[in-house]
Amino acid sequence: MDEPQKKVLVHIYRFGPDTPWLMARRLLGESGWVPSYDELSLEEACKMLQARGYLTTYQGPLKRSVTSSIKPWLKVKSREMGHKPKGIYYTLTKEGKRMASCLAKGPKD
Repeated sequence: MDEPQKKVLVHIYRFGPDTPWLMARRLLGESGWVPSYDELSLEEACKMLQARGYLTTYQGPLKRSVTSSIKPWLKVKSREMGHKPKGIYYTLTKEGKRMASCLAKGPKD
């Protein structure tokens, strides 16, 4: 598993369902409108993780509290519109949560 895939797993584990477009700008809490990571490489990483069974597409509504790395006003705006913002949201599967939990804890010393 390469570094972007690991970062995607840990990001979704910490912040909840997210899209590759938003993760490119807010991966692991880094902020900025200009992408810090390549959107296409993160999208490919998400697809590879989905093929391995670590991610699945998220179909449910976003929670009312701010759970992802998106600015709070974007969450409020999307809630007022009555639907999720555009894009494919990914969330962790049971196996993905196990893997992300191990990655988030880091190596044992």
